[in-house]
Amino acid sequence: MKKLMMIGKVGCGKTTLTQYLNNKELSYKKTQALEIVGDVIDTPGEYVERRSYYQALAVTSVDVDVVLLLQDPTDMTFALAPGLKTMFQKPMVGAITKVDKVTDPKQMDRARKILELCGAEPIFTISSVTGEGIDGLIRYIEDLDTDEK
Repeated sequence: MKKLMMIGKVGCGKTTLTQYLNNKELSYKKTQALEIVGDVIDTPGEYVERRSYYQALAVTSVDVDVVLLLQDPTDMTFALAPGLKTMFQKPMVGAITKVDKVTDPKQMDRARKILELCGAEPIFTISSVTGEGIDGLIRYIEDLDTDEK
């Protein structure tokens, strides 16, 4: 698998997806610092929520192939910076997580708009609990030509 850096707000599903991709038992734990699990770098949500940590994200991204920006559609707050992609010299793919918890289609539309504003493309819909959409996301990332980015 290509090396990924997952970024997103606290509670958006970065650690759960990291566990899923590495065939680990799904269990919630608060990520306190950068964690490397296999080919995935799991970042604390505070790194993207507080601009004073942006430098840590930019430096960490140097060693990855793809930045994966996650958005929880049930989170009604907006804390991601528009144009966030410009901070990275790597492709930034978006993932709307927790699709198994969506109760209103407007939640999906809102999450998609947030990821688009940040510059993520394409955008996948996934669930780390059911596995929905993850195969397509991984296939896309594996097929991505990151040597030219």
